[in-house]
Amino acid sequence: MQRYFVNHRENDHFFITGDDYHHITRVMRMNVGDEIICVDPDGKAAQCKLVNITSEVVELEVVQWIEKNVELPVDVTIVSGLPKGDKLEWIIQKGTELGAHRFIPFMSARSIVKLDEKKANKKKDRWQKIAKEAAEQSHRIIVPHVYGPQSLQQLLEISKNYDYKCVAYEESSKQGESSAFHQVLKGMSRGDSLLFIFGPEGGLTEKEITFLKDEGFISCGLGPRILRTETAPSYVLSAVSYHFELME
Repeated sequence: MQRYFVNHRENDHFFITGDDYHHITRVMRMNVGDEIICVDPDGKAAQCKLVNITSEVVELEVVQWIEKNVELPVDVTIVSGLPKGDKLEWIIQKGTELGAHRFIPFMSARSIVKLDEKKANKKKDRWQKIAKEAAEQSHRIIVPHVYGPQSLQQLLEISKNYDYKCVAYEESSKQGESSAFHQVLKGMSRGDSLLFIFGPEGGLTEKEITFLKDEGFISCGLGPRILRTETAPSYVLSAVSYHFELME
């Protein structure tokens, strides 16, 4: 059953416009009587039936509310040093499927990609759309928020709101460090928040790592193998899911 995030709800009626209206009427070719899943801005999901289709709006009526919660029990934000090509799109898509709550691209010293304000806004819109579509596909009840590119200083301000702050550092892995991330997960409780930083293709510089550690970030190795910038976030999210959802 198709799932859509819908901003307009009045009691037990949802109203869909814009791109999703086009998808329902032109791509899926749905008719009155067909059913879909609607999720409102508060994360409340319902099985709904199409009751009216106009030239601009699809109106749906709730058949039954769905109580199941599929969100990670901890709040995880993925911070990625701006990588080349479409790697960040892949990180956002797969990270959404794995339960991330937010994505923050940041302009690290070794980021090759440079975005002016106009390009950054255009990219942000695309990244947010990818997060929305991935959230619908994976039956999330929230759409992860995607920030525009941040500087390291801006990132530090954001990080003050988190319970735990980590940075993936391949030199830690090379030196055999293997317990820091495990200890972080052991110390976390349901409802806690975790901010995890990953470098771009060339990794973070020693200066950046030192700066982050001085600001309270925990340097973590992610196993004995060196992971690509687009692979490491999936590793972390999978580990969080295993610890909090499969070990229960």
